[in-house]
Formats: sequence, structure tokens, C-alpha cells
Amino acid sequence: MSAPDGSPVGAERSVGQLFASATAEMSALVHDEIALAKAQLRQDVKRGATSGGAFMAAGVLLLFSLPMLNFALAYGIRTWSGWNLGWCFLLSFAANCIVAGLLALIGVTFAKKAKRGRGPQKVAASMKETAGVLQKAKPHPRPALPENRGPEAIEAVARSSS
Repeated sequence: MSAPDGSPVGAERSVGQLFASATAEMSALVHDEIALAKAQLRQDVKRGATSGGAFMAAGVLLLFSLPMLNFALAYGIRTWSGWNLGWCFLLSFAANCIVAGLLALIGVTFAKKAKRGRGPQKVAASMKETAGVLQKAKPHPRPALPENRGPEAIEAVARSSS
């Protein structure tokens, strides 16, 4: 098994190796945070597109279906009730407005969900928290090195830390 920089576990690493390893890990963390922000932003955009699609569907339905639905519904009401044809057309128009209103409510619901999505804000807060923790980090105190730094002492330190 080896450390992220390729040196064997248990072997003493230099300050430069430790700094390089920490830098590489921080870089990976930042890249992962950016990827998370992009994924959350993509989800918010999809919600916004769904909202726009629902609004557009409501408008298209109201625009193109009114003539056909109004005639069919008005003549159906007249046949069923025997009322004046003008009142029948007014009732069919009201029914179309109710359907369009329901579609608009669906659009508003999705628009609120897209607006509430705080994907990038969550990631920014997480990155600030990570930076705050790293600023407060203190190096781990190292034990004093023995006076005789011969091969036996180095081997003893390497065995005790693994």
C-alpha cells in the first residue's frame, strides 16, 4: 500500500511531499465542489424549463383549442339543456379558462421549485466552511528526533509509525 504521492506507507515523507499531497487533495476537493455546483445548477435549469413548458402548453391549449372546444361544448350544452346558444358558448369558454388556469398553476409550482433551488449557494457555503477549517488547522506536533540519527534510530521510528 502507498500514500497518494506514491511513497510507501510508514516511511517518513518530507514537508514538500506532505504539502504536495495536501495541495493535490485540496485541488480534487475544489474540482468535486465545482462539479456538484454544476449538477445542482443543471437541476434548477431543468425545473425552470419544465415551468416554461407548462406555461407554454397552457397558452397553446387556450389559443388553439378554443374554437373547436367552444363549438363542440356549446352545441352539446344546448342539446342537453335547451338553453340559448350564447349562454352555451359562454360556459364552454369558462371551461377552457379553468383548464388553462390549472396548467398555469402547475407552471407556477415548478417555477417556485426552480427559484427555491439553492444548489450553488449550498456549495459556496460548503467551500467557505472547508476554507475556514483549513485556516484554523495547526500542524501536528512532531516528537523530538534522537541525537543519534543512525540507521537503527530511523528504522525504529519507521516501525513505530506503521
